[in-house]
Amino acid sequence: MQRLLAMLVLALALTGCGYNDFQRLDEQSKAAWSEVLNQYQRRADLVPNIVATVKGEASFEQDTLTKVIEARAKATSIQVTPETLNNPEAFNKFQQAQGELSGALSRLMVVAERYPQLQANQAFRDLRVTLEGTENRITVARNRYIQTVQEYNVLARSFPTNLTAMAFSYAPKPSFTVQNEAQISTPPTVDFSAPKK
Repeated sequence: MQRLLAMLVLALALTGCGYNDFQRLDEQSKAAWSEVLNQYQRRADLVPNIVATVKGEASFEQDTLTKVIEARAKATSIQVTPETLNNPEAFNKFQQAQGELSGALSRLMVVAERYPQLQANQAFRDLRVTLEGTENRITVARNRYIQTVQEYNVLARSFPTNLTAMAFSYAPKPSFTVQNEAQISTPPTVDFSAPKK
């Protein structure tokens, strides 16, 4: 009877100190992270199709296509484990590789805009729409992960739940940040003047 009573008191104490909230938010952040990885994988699977279509329709900017393939290879070579969520260095490395792939794909789209015959290709248009949809899905998945991690980190740093975090080793989780904060804070320059010949 005393043992049962002690377990009941312990359960109430853990509930009151946020233990269950840590469990819930930890699982939510893992699920949100899995969705981020799912969308990145979808994009990585799509890249070979984009490159094959572009190669089939135009023989230009071989360097751009090579960089897309290299960036995809680098992004998919990083092993992501559940421990990545608790390792800021591994998290940043993963984020940087995905950012390089995003940059390579953006350059490919800019180059493709210069070639009317490629823009008119139905397969390329379909792939471009699919890629845009993929980027939107990645953004939504990242936003959900950011919100979940924010809620988790507030709990981990607030009193008295920070005591529970210390007792059970619930460290704050890393979140997404932009790689080029200084660059994107600069207003873009819009110039409609004719190009110089």
